[in-house]
Amino acid sequence: MNFLTKPARKRKRTSPSRERRQLHDDVPEEGGVDEATALIAETTQRLARIARRHNLEMLDYLLRMTHLEAEERLRLRSRRKLS
Repeated sequence: MNFLTKPARKRKRTSPSRERRQLHDDVPEEGGVDEATALIAETTQRLARIARRHNLEMLDYLLRMTHLEAEERLRLRSRRKLS
């Protein structure tokens, strides 16, 4: 045992605001409700395919329901804009 070594230094914690900034650096700027809904619809459809491929039935079901809900909201919003 070597008792003459220095104790390890503790790392400083980053501030919560810095952590939040780092988490959101790769997220594109939000456009609006329609853009967010379209992104959710597209992403959940892809994730559902992956879940289906790996036989994750419940996850596949939930993702498909989310996809359907997002598509329905997009359809209803575009119908309102036309009238």
